[in-house]
Amino acid sequence: MNINRILMLIGLALLIALPFVSPAYFMHLVIQILIWAFIYTAWSLMGRFGFVSFGHGAFMGLGAYIPALMWTFWGVTPWIGIPIAVLAAVLLAVIVGYPCFARRVVGHYFALVTLALSQVVLLSLTAARDITGGSLGFTQKAVGHSWYALQFPEKTYFYGIAVVLWLAGLVIWQRIDRSISREALEAIGEDEDAAAAVGIDVMYQKMRITMISAALTALGGAIYGQYVMYLNPETVSGITVSLQIVFAAIAGGVYAMYGPSVGALLTLALTEGLRVWFGTEFIGAANTIYGILLVLCIIFMPQGVVGALQGLKFRRTPQGKSVGRISEA
Repeated sequence: MNINRILMLIGLALLIALPFVSPAYFMHLVIQILIWAFIYTAWSLMGRFGFVSFGHGAFMGLGAYIPALMWTFWGVTPWIGIPIAVLAAVLLAVIVGYPCFARRVVGHYFALVTLALSQVVLLSLTAARDITGGSLGFTQKAVGHSWYALQFPEKTYFYGIAVVLWLAGLVIWQRIDRSISREALEAIGEDEDAAAAVGIDVMYQKMRITMISAALTALGGAIYGQYVMYLNPETVSGITVSLQIVFAAIAGGVYAMYGPSVGALLTLALTEGLRVWFGTEFIGAANTIYGILLVLCIIFMPQGVVGALQGLKFRRTPQGKSVGRISEA
């Protein structure tokens, strides 16, 4: 049994034991970290191949609001509302992605288009204040413990859901990483014309990975919305959320399977730690320090924390000198 499998078994054992030994507040943080780790992993499916999207706040917003609104106003169970939200996010990805890919909108221009998409969804949710509550936010109809409504006062249930969701995200990431599509997407990211010249269906591959990423992000947004119960356009959609997704995934390491998860752990732990540390004193200092540390991390560790750790692996030469080697992400 190799070291990776041993570490994986230890990690699973810790995940299983955590609900029995952790206080409620710590469980709350862990649930959020797992859900956001899933969302960051969903974004990295595109970002690792050079398809930089700033529009995932739009997909998350749809995922969070659609099941909540359908349940509150029409009594439709989230088990139906969540698939509808995922399909809506995929449809939005097709509506925006297909023209962009067909017209060869790439690089900075694609990022700007998706950035606008994120803001359009935010403004739409804010403008529909009679339904969504606008900038004041929206609270779902609560019914207590119910699998039908997917509401649980006990955090243990959502912890189990969050763990399954996170593990599913890692499995999808790994399947794509080990599939032939990875080579095709890497080739497209390097040079679309050359990829098309060797027979790669550029449009199909780009649309496929975009639709998968959008669907998973909407799913993560839906579970997050069911957990927190209170939704605000600023916290589940828009430019701020999109940038949070991008920066956290990059900070953790977008080219490594566990990179986005590490990014979620670092960013949420740092945010909460600074909030507790400063409290009500020095208003704005916590956000300022958080932003500075994140910028420094991206500048000095462009491959992310996980990528930097992988780069610290050394091999010994016959003369006994250590030579650094960057391992493949």
